[in-house]
Amino acid sequence: MLITVTTMAMAIILTVVMMLVTVLKNANINPATALGFSQPSKVINKPEISEMLLTPNEYSRPQTPLNKVNSIVIHYTANPGTGAESNRNYFENLRVNKTTSASSHFVIGLEGEIIQCIPLNEISFASNDRNNDTISIECCHPDETGKFNDKTYQSLIALVSWLCCEYSLDKDDIIRHYDVSGKLCPLYYVEHEDAWEVLKNDIMAYIDKNAVEN
Repeated sequence: MLITVTTMAMAIILTVVMMLVTVLKNANINPATALGFSQPSKVINKPEISEMLLTPNEYSRPQTPLNKVNSIVIHYTANPGTGAESNRNYFENLRVNKTTSASSHFVIGLEGEIIQCIPLNEISFASNDRNNDTISIECCHPDETGKFNDKTYQSLIALVSWLCCEYSLDKDDIIRHYDVSGKLCPLYYVEHEDAWEVLKNDIMAYIDKNAVEN
């Protein structure tokens, strides 16, 4: 009798835990972190993010689980002068026109606005064979050089800093699309290696200044 009761109790506990994990994943929260099994060594304030998730579809949001984050990949839109929402809408419309597969977890606009397109527990179609272990960020730019303006740049620093703390990543885990596939993306920061190094150093400096030990 005792064995039966114990077995039933364990089954109930397991069911509750699985339900909790599902709720946390749907809320875009890392279950291991939330349940205390894994804690980021540093924490930093989350920047303001507008959630405009894409409609699930096979061309831009396949809902494939993203089980591990090893790197953050920086992109540029290659569409000078356009804003975050218009680039987000391009990804959304792929479910209708079906011309290609493309998306990004985040798009940062010319005014520094950050739009989230994909939950952080799902892959995006952005970084070729690294889609399965990376978070991607598309950045808008005002002209053909691909250089980010100050508002975009500062929001990128804040967003990447937060993600680095959330996933316990360091400077070497911040990469360009170029580092994955050889594509000239983000263009300015491929053509100017010094600017890319400055960007990564600025992110590390932001973390050092604003993050606190957990």
